[in-house]
Amino acid sequence: MVRTALFQGVNPGSIPGGAAMDLLSKKCIPCEGGTKPFEPEQIKPYLDQVKGWNLVRAEKIFKEFKFKGFKEALAFANKVGALAEEEGHHPDFAILYNKVILNLWTHAIGGLSENDFIMAAKIDQIK
Repeated sequence: MVRTALFQGVNPGSIPGGAAMDLLSKKCIPCEGGTKPFEPEQIKPYLDQVKGWNLVRAEKIFKEFKFKGFKEALAFANKVGALAEEEGHHPDFAILYNKVILNLWTHAIGGLSENDFIMAAKIDQIK
């Protein structure tokens, strides 16, 4: 699996914030660009905190949420949209009948930042 192969030997304690980060208590910080996206070794401690989210080429994280039917999937997507507006960080998502697929990445820097993991943690609290 990508998680294991990409992050072998990474010490979470060597990353600022380490495993003690509390993503739910944080707010997304506006990113205008000029900031570097996370390097692969910076991602693991964050990814470990957002269960079920998967890494795509160290550039994005995604998760698929399943629901009873379209109505429930749409309601969830609307809640995610409201949260995204509140946080100023907007995921890419698709609704496929009873599924919502979310992709998170910081568009302004073309990769991952702490904001993506803050959003992932908060999205997980919705369902």
